[in-house]
Amino acid sequence: MEIRLANAQDIDAWMALVEQVREVFPGLETSEAMAQHRDTVLNVIKNSSAVCAAERERILGALLFSKENSVLCFLAVDPACRRQHIAQKLVSFMLTQMEEGKDITVTTYREGDPNGTAARAFYRHLGFSEGRLTEEFGCPVQEFVLKRPAAGQI
Repeated sequence: MEIRLANAQDIDAWMALVEQVREVFPGLETSEAMAQHRDTVLNVIKNSSAVCAAERERILGALLFSKENSVLCFLAVDPACRRQHIAQKLVSFMLTQMEEGKDITVTTYREGDPNGTAARAFYRHLGFSEGRLTEEFGCPVQEFVLKRPAAGQI
């Protein structure tokens, strides 16, 4: 398995992974939403802000991020490949692409929503802390923040 920046040739395999997990991502319910997500992924790939865990022609994990906003936008791992530290490797790779010293944010389901149990535990394990409550795609979510020391400070 290789952790690397995604390229346009990965899009079909990427979307095959998204199709497997779309029911737990608000905003991906319709075919129109999936088509829009595909376009978004292609644009993010052009900005070198899409990371994948690839094995041959399969995408086992996918991560989208915004360098400008210091946001982890999307993270998914093939259900058959979970508990193999793929998500942690994707986040670690993403952090090498982000500006040092800038806090990173991500949103996930709120406490008590079973769809968010694993994600919340994962982000806490990586050092993210709970932040503000908000909504995305009409779904109640919570922001998690990874505080990062400025360059040269530890």
